[in-house]
Amino acid sequence: MNVRRHHISGIAIAAVTALGLGTLSACSTDSAAAGGTDKFDVVASFYPMAYLAEQIGGDHVNVTSLTEPGQEPHDLEISAQQRTQLEKSDAALYLKGLQPSVDEAVTQSGIKTKIDGATLTTLEEHGTEVGGHAAEHEDEHAAEDEHGHEEEGGKDPHIWLDPVKYAEVAEGVGKAFEKADPDHAADYKKNTADLVARLGALDTEFKNGLATTKTKVFITTHAAFGYLAERYGLTEEAISGLDPESEPSAARVKELEKMAKADGVTTVFYETLVSDKTAKTIAGDANLKTDVLDPIEGITKKSRGTDYFAVQKANLKALQTALGTT
Repeated sequence: MNVRRHHISGIAIAAVTALGLGTLSACSTDSAAAGGTDKFDVVASFYPMAYLAEQIGGDHVNVTSLTEPGQEPHDLEISAQQRTQLEKSDAALYLKGLQPSVDEAVTQSGIKTKIDGATLTTLEEHGTEVGGHAAEHEDEHAAEDEHGHEEEGGKDPHIWLDPVKYAEVAEGVGKAFEKADPDHAADYKKNTADLVARLGALDTEFKNGLATTKTKVFITTHAAFGYLAERYGLTEEAISGLDPESEPSAARVKELEKMAKADGVTTVFYETLVSDKTAKTIAGDANLKTDVLDPIEGITKKSRGTDYFAVQKANLKALQTALGTT
C-alpha cells in the first residue's frame, strides 16, 4: 500500500458537489447490493468512508463499499457492476487521489450527490519523514533518485488516522447528508455530533497516552501515519515512499539502522493488508522488534478490533509500547 503510486494532483475537486435538494426518488433496479432501496443509498470508496456513512446515516442509509474487506484499496479497479451500483445510488462518498479508478468512475457517473472527503479538511504533502525536524540525508535522496521517487510527493490522503481531521470530514459528510436527504436531517445532525464527540475523546486519549515517551520516533513500512505523528508530536520514519512490499535500498536501510540506534527506536511497524517482509528485513538487520500499526483501510479477521475506534486504540497501545511511555 502506498499513496505515492497515486498522487493527488493539484487542489482536490470542489467540495460536496451537486447535493440534491428535495425528495430523493429511489431508482428502479434489480440490484440488492446498492441503489434502489427505500433508504438513502450511499456507495463508499473504502472502509474509512463507509464507516462515516454508516455512523452518520444510521438506520436511514444503505451503505455499500467498493473495496472488499482485506482488499488493498490502492489496487482497486472498478468493475462494470460497481459502475452500475454507482449510477443507481443516491450518493458517492470517496477520498479523491487515493483510488484513481474510483475518482474516474464517480466523475463519469450521473450520481446526484458526490462527496469528496479530501475537500472537507486540509491535506498536506508528506515525505518519508514526518513530524520532527527536517531531514537532510544525502543517502535518502540517493534512494529517492534510484527509485524515481519525488520526495515532495503529492498530498497525503491518510487523514482518517488523525482523529481531529477525521472529525472534520465527518462534519462535512453530515452536512452533505442533511442537504441531500432533508427528511432525516435532524438524525444526521445528531449522529454527526455524537461521532465527532467520540473522535474528540479518542484525540484526548492519544494526546494523554503519548504525552511522555522515551522516544518520539517510530519506523513504518511507508509514510501512512504522517498526520497522526504531527498531531501528537511524534516523528514517523518511513522505510520507503514506495510500495511497502518492495525492497528498501541499502542506503536507506543503513540510514534507518543508524537513526534507530541514535533515537532509541525499538520497533519497526508493518501493516495488516501487506506482507511484513520489508519490516522484518529492517528489524533483523538492526536487531529491532516488529509490530502492527494498522492504517485502517479495511477490517479483517487479522485486525486488532472490529471497527475504527477499536483498531485506533490498538494502534495507540502499540505506539505506547514501542515508544516507551512513562
